[in-house]
Amino acid sequence: MKKFSLLAIGMFSLISIANAQTDEDALRYSMIGFGGTARYSGMGGAFGAIGADFSTLSENPAGLGVYRKNEFTFTPSIFTGKTTATYNGSTSDDMKYNFNLGNIGLVYAKSTNKAKDEPGWKYVNFAFGLNRYNNFNNRMVIQGTNTSSSLMDVYAANAHGSNPGSLDAFSTLLAYNTNLLGTLDSVNYNSNVPLGSLLQHKSVETHGSMQEMVLSLAANYNNKLYIGGTLGISFLRYDEQSTYQEDNKDSTNSFQSFTLNSDLNTSGTGYNFKFGLLYVPVDMDILKVKIGAAVHTPTFYTMHDEWSSTMNSSFTSGDYSYESPKGSFDYELTTPMKAIGSLALQFGQYGTISADYEFVDYSDARLRSRSYDFLNENYVIQNKYTATHNLRFGAEVALGLFSLRGGYDIYGSPFKSGINDGKVTSITGGFGIMDKNYFIDFAYVHSTSKADYYLYNFSNMNPASTDKTTQSFLLTLGYKF
Repeated sequence: MKKFSLLAIGMFSLISIANAQTDEDALRYSMIGFGGTARYSGMGGAFGAIGADFSTLSENPAGLGVYRKNEFTFTPSIFTGKTTATYNGSTSDDMKYNFNLGNIGLVYAKSTNKAKDEPGWKYVNFAFGLNRYNNFNNRMVIQGTNTSSSLMDVYAANAHGSNPGSLDAFSTLLAYNTNLLGTLDSVNYNSNVPLGSLLQHKSVETHGSMQEMVLSLAANYNNKLYIGGTLGISFLRYDEQSTYQEDNKDSTNSFQSFTLNSDLNTSGTGYNFKFGLLYVPVDMDILKVKIGAAVHTPTFYTMHDEWSSTMNSSFTSGDYSYESPKGSFDYELTTPMKAIGSLALQFGQYGTISADYEFVDYSDARLRSRSYDFLNENYVIQNKYTATHNLRFGAEVALGLFSLRGGYDIYGSPFKSGINDGKVTSITGGFGIMDKNYFIDFAYVHSTSKADYYLYNFSNMNPASTDKTTQSFLLTLGYKF
């Protein structure tokens, strides 16, 4: 019952007149994956206690203090996203490719010229650049036969109590003007889509990413304690084009089919601060122990959405079409804060093993606006999502100028028990070659997740079971000087 109630509130907010922003949007922009350089990705992003990699600026900026030389890195990447969906016994899949820039950055390492045996601050380092940490490119197709309900049943219930002149211009009014909703009286409606054998089909194609421009400062005290801070300027873009269709397989009825096409374009800019410490309690030739800790403030986004819909219907008596106006809305999103604890063991020049623990509570995300209170949406966020415990593990073996790397990640489900799945696991691997001042790193990241997807909210509605697989191939080119 709890699961259904939350879905009902979420669906209401999705089709409300006031806006098109939902709890799902807040979760999408709050869940951060790992990206950036190939070395970082190849070790599963478990770099919070290692340092000396540009990606750490977006995780534990104290790692910047480990640098002893200036460095420039550039990381092109190829990404693939594939989703397999099973709905009422029918299975479909689709995929999408994307070429992108995972990272570009410059580190400036400034020695204080302290003598080796003289205590004090050894280095003060500065860095700036760009890290990419979310990729939204994907295609999904869902198809199956439904004998018990139609999307028009939901629209008829939502239209209840409204006269035709006050119907939602992006949903129920479309259905009314394409003859899919009929009037029982001035404020009550019925569906003109007969039940029995409806072939339902939905395709969703998404584009976009989340990137962070980082400005970081870190210092090295006596090669034992490193402190650092990052100002992150986040940029996000998310575009979604979806097509929902119902076809009547019973030729004896006048209704034949309808199609709903929807477009959503979201852009946002935000800022956050990250603070980190890295301490080396054991520093021997054969073993170095590093402990790291970092805190990320929420990201404070200013968001802009634009959306529109068109609906087409076909009856034996004729065809109908209606287009919505262009909707737009400006609002704010605050994502949850994060806390990260890290441990790394470095075995001389032979290799390193590392682990990160990350805590984030997705129920703390909030949507806000001066013109709309978001009470329903924020209620769903508080009661649908929960705190997660994310684990990242990495290892690196050094073989002279050549290094082998691997990693494993578990990102816990953001949903409260019994609502949905959403856990993400990743297996990573890679290698690196260092030649004097030049280095080349390659990484492969394979991530999987499962989740239920509801075409719409209706009593006893079966969800589609989705399995999403993403793959990333990263190549970092670097120069130390």
